[in-house]
Amino acid sequence: MAKRSSLYIRIVEGKNLPAKDITGSSDPYCIVKVDNEPIIRTATVWKTLCPFWGEEYQVHLPPTFHAVAFYVMDEDALSRDDVIGKVCLTRDTIASHPKGFSGWAHLTEVDPDEEVQGEIHLRLEVWPGARACRLRCSVLEARDLAPKDRNGTSDPFVRVRYKGRTRETSIVKKSCYPRWNETFEFELQEGAMEALCVEAWDWDLVSRNDFLGKVVIDVQRLRVVQQEEGWFRLQPDQSKSRRHDEWPGCSTCTASWAPSSTRCLRRRSTWSWTPAKWKLRMCSGLHRPQTEAEVLEQSAQTLRAHLGALLSALSRSVRACPAVVRATFRQLFRRVRERFPGAQHENVPFIAVTSFLCLRFFSPAIMSPKLFHLRERHADARTSRTLLLLAKAVQNVGNMDTPASRAKEAWMEPLQPTVHQGVAQLKDFITKLVDIEEKDELDLQRTLSLQAPPVKEGPLFIHRTKGKGPLMSSSFKKLYFSLTTEALSFAKTPSSKKSALIKLANIRAAEKVEEKSFGGSHVMQVIYTDDAGRPQTAYLQCKCVNELNQWLSALRKVSINNTGLLGSYHPGVFRGDKWSCCHQKEKTGQGCDKTRSRVTLQEWNDPLDHDLEAQLIYRHLLGVEAMLWERHRELSGGAEAGTVPTSPGKVPEDSLARLLRVLQDLREAHSSSPAGSPPSEPNCLLELQT
Repeated sequence: MAKRSSLYIRIVEGKNLPAKDITGSSDPYCIVKVDNEPIIRTATVWKTLCPFWGEEYQVHLPPTFHAVAFYVMDEDALSRDDVIGKVCLTRDTIASHPKGFSGWAHLTEVDPDEEVQGEIHLRLEVWPGARACRLRCSVLEARDLAPKDRNGTSDPFVRVRYKGRTRETSIVKKSCYPRWNETFEFELQEGAMEALCVEAWDWDLVSRNDFLGKVVIDVQRLRVVQQEEGWFRLQPDQSKSRRHDEWPGCSTCTASWAPSSTRCLRRRSTWSWTPAKWKLRMCSGLHRPQTEAEVLEQSAQTLRAHLGALLSALSRSVRACPAVVRATFRQLFRRVRERFPGAQHENVPFIAVTSFLCLRFFSPAIMSPKLFHLRERHADARTSRTLLLLAKAVQNVGNMDTPASRAKEAWMEPLQPTVHQGVAQLKDFITKLVDIEEKDELDLQRTLSLQAPPVKEGPLFIHRTKGKGPLMSSSFKKLYFSLTTEALSFAKTPSSKKSALIKLANIRAAEKVEEKSFGGSHVMQVIYTDDAGRPQTAYLQCKCVNELNQWLSALRKVSINNTGLLGSYHPGVFRGDKWSCCHQKEKTGQGCDKTRSRVTLQEWNDPLDHDLEAQLIYRHLLGVEAMLWERHRELSGGAEAGTVPTSPGKVPEDSLARLLRVLQDLREAHSSSPAGSPPSEPNCLLELQT
């Protein structure tokens, strides 16, 4: 995990959750945060205290991350969502399970004094005085503070405490990126052991102030170094002892995760239903109760109707299948038929195709429509049961109703006429599906070779700011966007002609936008330069936090090799004569927050660009080349830096020497290529452990 900093997460289920609604139930969902930044949101499971999510994600973690937290929330339509509890996994905890973890984890109560985030910029100095040394603390600015007010911001101020004396800065209204530039001095007595405490607070007029985090400075160490300046991560208040770690009620949630180095993911199966136990009892004052046989017959009729309608719709969808998929199945069908030409293997080519179609496409989409963007939420338990049986029936049809399938699923006997008819429909569908002319296939291959492959595509809402008027969420327009390795393009519909919005080489940053900026969430900004070199910003709104992080990850991945990437940005918007985030009046000045270039959430169809990955590795090696030479010099007993042993008879060439030799060859090849020499200040993208 530490080397690749990537996690596969499967959020499975929860049980015995507390009731948060007046109905005696809850509407739970999960939020996954990496260092207090939301990365994942599961679907809401309505009206249950034992939810099942079963959602999988791959999360890319920065090398310096501190913790991954799982929050279980209760969704409310009219008020703010309630926090049910959380599970927090520190970096050390994750590293202690190199093969992953799967099991139940107790939820703990959320303490507001522990929910802190952000950093504060301090300058600390020790100055000699007439009678005693002076301790000077300059509170400069802060960034990414937790929003504590209902408007999505805070009113922060800083309280500095030392040896019983307390000083406070001014209050900056409605900002999570405040600037103070205020300095306080304290008398520093010889031998004093007390620490300097710098606390950030959110000022409230009516209620008590909210804690935003603190930094504790070791004054004795500061006395030695005399001066220190930098960004300090705000820490929670752990001075208050808690009587117990687990929340009363023993609420629990299951999450499975595994590091990417294992290339596997433990799965917890929660299906416990069997067809024989599926019963429906209905009772009415006007009619007699149904017998078990009547209930089973009614259920079988319903399932037959669903299966027949699905197969009929499938048989009519040949033209809707992408040409590249049809060409792929045509090759598969032809190769299998050539390998098994006998009449006894008549169904084998069809099964080869349906094994992909049914097992990898149709059945998973039927069982979990939310994961394939067919539904906004997970189905309830009763509907999920029906979908499970329907998926099993479709899979049996895909197996061409073999005797082995009938023996395995004996409960499907009442569906045999529909299944038998479905086999004929599916074979006719496959025959038409693979009936694509070879000329069309060649034209398709030629077209695909000329097109840049899409990295990500889908609908987004766009707003491009112009003028000084107010920015309202209603000004966003829905368009279909496509991101390739060349440009970010848009069209009115997926089939419409695309127009390039931003050239890939012109992207300077892709970042999130504060919720207060547009009165809505899940908004990102793409900062770029136009053809004239002028800075521009495009604001794009996604439908959920998962989609937001997927788009940000894709944009950062394809532009990470660009020149002129920004080191800072404004998470707000420039409205009127100032930025909404930090209240700066200079529009083109330095941003108030640092940019992020890492990929956070990988999408299932995220392709690997081998050329780009090779460039990233090469640039990283250039960034640590001096360290590698120093290490090589130590191992080779003081050999001159920059000299790799060439005589195989003297010293056997180790792996580090071979790496340096390859790097030298790459440098020579790159310097002689038309592209020119590598940048003089390469970005260090990864940590290298030698």
